[in-house]
Amino acid sequence: MKKLNYYNQVIASSDGYVTPNPGKTLFPTLKFYSKLAYIIYYSNRMAVKGEYDDIQWPNTSIAIFHSLEHCGVKIEIEGMKNFQSFNTAAIFVANHMSSLETLVLPGIIHPVKPVCFIMKAELVDYPFLGAVTGARDPILVGRDNPREDLIKVLDDGAERIKRGKSVVVFPQKTRSSKIDAASFNTLGIKLAKKNNVPVIPVAIISDAWSNGKIIKDYGRIDPAKKVYFCFGEPIYIKGNGADEHQQTIDFIKSKFISHGRGELIKE
Repeated sequence: MKKLNYYNQVIASSDGYVTPNPGKTLFPTLKFYSKLAYIIYYSNRMAVKGEYDDIQWPNTSIAIFHSLEHCGVKIEIEGMKNFQSFNTAAIFVANHMSSLETLVLPGIIHPVKPVCFIMKAELVDYPFLGAVTGARDPILVGRDNPREDLIKVLDDGAERIKRGKSVVVFPQKTRSSKIDAASFNTLGIKLAKKNNVPVIPVAIISDAWSNGKIIKDYGRIDPAKKVYFCFGEPIYIKGNGADEHQQTIDFIKSKFISHGRGELIKE
């Protein structure tokens, strides 16, 4: 795979990006997954050889980014100055709609702030993808014992932050096309408070890649739906974090409304 100058090609301005000329295809889902299969194959080869490093990871993430654009998906990013404006690590707290954000976010964030994800331990056992996810220093949780998972995330997260890594937290229990405030836990807020680093709220609208009916990770690609990544201003935790938790949720809701997707907010 040809190495991409990912920062110059995708981060087209200091604060945001909009797909300039999306491609057109009669079969966007088929075309995209054929490209994705090769990217996963290439990534797995690099991971098995111990070469899936801080260059290859965002490089392949941006290859997926461009593959979506080539299939007609329009992507807009806003607010990147909000995590470029300080030198410490941060906790990125985002809603979770589809597979798209887990594959694309590294290419957006990692060139600016080295980052890792919290993910289910079972993912490192997946064929092909297991070696790839395991190579990127994830924080692994079992999801069977919430208390044990909380302790593990706080301990492992603190260790990653000490090494200069930021952490992406999806506080919903599972992927959802709806924004339901009741489903957002406060894990990201707790992790930020413990380590005295800011939270960056992230509103993600990514239902252009729908969840699959048979295999959840592989749904239909719909170019008629625009993808948005909206990064909010840093939030520093004071007190018990309740106000900051609500502020994060309010930011995400506001972006869904401003981008015309308010119907996805569950009251």
